[in-house]
Amino acid sequence: MDNNYFLQYNKISVYIIAILISIFFILGHLLIGGILLLLYAFFITYNVKMFKAKKNEWRKFLEDFSSKLDISSRSVLVNSPFALAITGNKGNIMWYNQGFLKIFEKEEVLGKNIEEIIEEVNIDEIISKEKKVFKRVSIKDKYYNIFININNKPSTRDKAIILYFYDVTEEVKLAGEIEENKYSIMHIEVDNLSDVLKTTVEDNAVILAAEIERTIKNYAQGLKAMIVKYSSSKYVVVVHYRNIEEEMQKNFDILDEIREINFGNKLAVTLSIGVGCDGDTPIQNHELAISAKELALSRGGDQVVVKTKDKLQFYGGKTKEFEKRTKVRARVIAHALVNLINESSNIFIMGHVNPDIDALGAAIGLRSIVKALGKEVHVVLDKANSGIENPIERIKENNLYKEIFISKENCIKTCDRNSLLILVDVNSKEYVQDKELLDIIGRVVIVDHHRKSTTAVEGTLLSYIEPYASSTCELVTEMLQYMIESPKQHIIPIEAEMLLAGIYVDTKNFYFKTGVRTFEAAAYLRQLGADIIDVKKMFAGHLETYLKKAEIMSLAEVKNDIAITLCPPDIKDNVLAAQVADELLNITGVQASFVLVKIEDEVFISGRSFGDINVQVILETLGGGGHMTIAGTKLKNVSIDEAKEKLQDAIDKYLREGEE
Repeated sequence: MDNNYFLQYNKISVYIIAILISIFFILGHLLIGGILLLLYAFFITYNVKMFKAKKNEWRKFLEDFSSKLDISSRSVLVNSPFALAITGNKGNIMWYNQGFLKIFEKEEVLGKNIEEIIEEVNIDEIISKEKKVFKRVSIKDKYYNIFININNKPSTRDKAIILYFYDVTEEVKLAGEIEENKYSIMHIEVDNLSDVLKTTVEDNAVILAAEIERTIKNYAQGLKAMIVKYSSSKYVVVVHYRNIEEEMQKNFDILDEIREINFGNKLAVTLSIGVGCDGDTPIQNHELAISAKELALSRGGDQVVVKTKDKLQFYGGKTKEFEKRTKVRARVIAHALVNLINESSNIFIMGHVNPDIDALGAAIGLRSIVKALGKEVHVVLDKANSGIENPIERIKENNLYKEIFISKENCIKTCDRNSLLILVDVNSKEYVQDKELLDIIGRVVIVDHHRKSTTAVEGTLLSYIEPYASSTCELVTEMLQYMIESPKQHIIPIEAEMLLAGIYVDTKNFYFKTGVRTFEAAAYLRQLGADIIDVKKMFAGHLETYLKKAEIMSLAEVKNDIAITLCPPDIKDNVLAAQVADELLNITGVQASFVLVKIEDEVFISGRSFGDINVQVILETLGGGGHMTIAGTKLKNVSIDEAKEKLQDAIDKYLREGEE
């Protein structure tokens, strides 16, 4: 407001009166005009004076009110039911009330920096206005929401920061109790009940079955859970999440307890358990549990998989896998695959990064089947690595290379919306030979013998993952008998030899992971014309290769029956590293071996064992996978020494858990 306020807001009236007075003067009525002019001047003067008086009264009222407000504000700050503290813009505590003092149990905090006594508070975030509240801050066994208010001090650049502490301890405790009391769903399946009972004397079989059921129900009772048996070997359990957390701490010792049951059974009893947690609804936890159990089964059983909406955790999986697949499943999968092939315009077959002979043999075997079905088919391969050089040379000698293989670029040009991509010897999207093809070709089938990975390709039309098989070539050999009529007319000897070579290598000359079905597949391939001598010749090595192997083996360190060796910097061949891992098992006293090789910015680790030490569990903690006796992984952006240190930590953890 100013002295011209009256004139400013009454301009129209003033102008009208002034014009009227002027008219009187113009018309010659000087006396009347003069009187009106005097009255007009008096009117203006009077109103200006009255406005000034009102203005002074208003100013005084505001000053009195502000004074009273400051007193009131100070009273509110001092007597506030909330704990308060005021700091400078550096965080130093300048003032606090009794509530704040009580929080810190009368500890002297004046002058201290707020960040020193409350770690969660960050002054920089407050000043930049990134943070207006710090939620659930733990102070002296209580929890507070800290609200922030910033006041600029007059005529200075300093800021006064007011912190309001609102006690939310009860809220946090209640949320914790709700979280602890959330229900989780657990699905339990006895992996091999029928097979175990078959190997048990009839009189003991009934007792054994009853003991298995009693052990599982006692376990559920110990968890204070509800349990329902819905088939001869399957149970569903509803349990509080807090009890699941306790089981996770104990690594689900039910796996060991059930394995120790013995009533003359020749096979150990094992469980596959899927746990669904953190779902928004009970049905979501049920779906998570079903998915987790399927993953446990696909990884070989005898383990627990705990699945939340965004995380997977694995426990157990330390026993040898027991073959429980059937030829019925192989026949069903074979017929389903034939239908998919017939519905597709063309078919492409692809293995994993740096394909080995199992991937190559399976791909060539499937290619021969698809060709016999009258469909256009190619195996995707850009470059042969050292592990498959000899088999590729055999293919070239038979003038089949151009007919069988296709480059990635030509594959992209040839494929269409109705193309089918068959992945062999791999199920993880991180290890496929080419991720781009996986994205381009949406219709995908998987045929693999590795345990299902946490990064497994999703949305497949058909997934045939059998961790009990010795090799992917074994799976393909079984399927081809059901996929085409008169296989002898369609499979030429070199194709049969490639399949046999895959089995030969993955079983380490038929002494690893072999079963009756493995020898049946090998015998069938012999009938198709595979020559074991020609297969053996495929793996004849050069003298230079043997010398490199000897050099790497000479650097091995053996501790706790585990051999670890690093490839020299000039050796950059992960296939050679895998071969050395196999050779190290021939050394007396070595139960498991690990070979590390650095290629560009990645360190590849190959693990092998006789089965007493589970290399798959060890390398899975480093992001890898495979089988109990054969596994691998790769670490990015680490030195080979750092990779060795991480591997040693994983081994130590595995050994500690085995002792508990």
